Amino acid sequence: MRFAGKSILITGAASGIGRAAALAFAAEGGAVALADVDGPAAESLAQEIAARGQRALAVACDVRRYDACERAVRSVVEAFGAIHVLVNNAGVPSRIYKELEDFSLDEWRDVMDVNLSGAFHCIKAATPSLKAAGGGAIVNTASVASCVAAPGMAGYVASKHGLAGLTKAAALDLIRHNIRVNAVCPGLTRTPMIAPALADPQMRAFFEAKAPIGRMSEPEEVANAILFLASDAASYIVGALLSVDGGVIVE
Repeated sequence: MRFAGKSILITGAASGIGRAAALAFAAEGGAVALADVDGPAAESLAQEIAARGQRALAVACDVRRYDACERAVRSVVEAFGAIHVLVNNAGVPSRIYKELEDFSLDEWRDVMDVNLSGAFHCIKAATPSLKAAGGGAIVNTASVASCVAAPGMAGYVASKHGLAGLTKAAALDLIRHNIRVNAVCPGLTRTPMIAPALADPQMRAFFEAKAPIGRMSEPEEVANAILFLASDAASYIVGALLSVDGGVIVE
């Protein structure tokens, strides 16, 4: 039980990678706080985890708003006493493929507000609790788009490159408080976010061919990496970007 006696706050916890991470942390003895803009979905997952005899709390939270992140942190501390691990998983995909000059300001702000500012808000709000607990770990869900670019995705790529930079900067600022900050960089992952595209056999084959491993990842595979970085087994890993991409970046 790697996380017995620990409390974990996960954003974007109601589905996909966040859901897989929540289930995995709970199975390893952690008390999980499920923060998501979809409050009912987070509550449903909390009930599922509780039915297994594990501790879970649902928290409705829009990470674009700093005050919402502060309230989420307070709720977790009131329920579990502290925060030992923060997983910044909330994110939005690149819904719009277009040339940079055609991006509207609203489209740009939308992806930045969630993918980059949302992580900053949560780190800032949770740091006092992590410090009070004597330290802990922060794991950001970045992307292969944190390391490489693609045409027609300026907003998404910029937001994820920014998250990689935030990971490194926060790691240097917080390690003196015994708080390790790292990130996972998933490739294409089989989540509800891309389910509509996977319904098309040709599109599914295209996605699978993108990775040298010959398939997409499952959310649980990314969750395994998140748990590793949050665990004591990664005690000397600081500011790392761990690729979980089936070989996309190295190809």
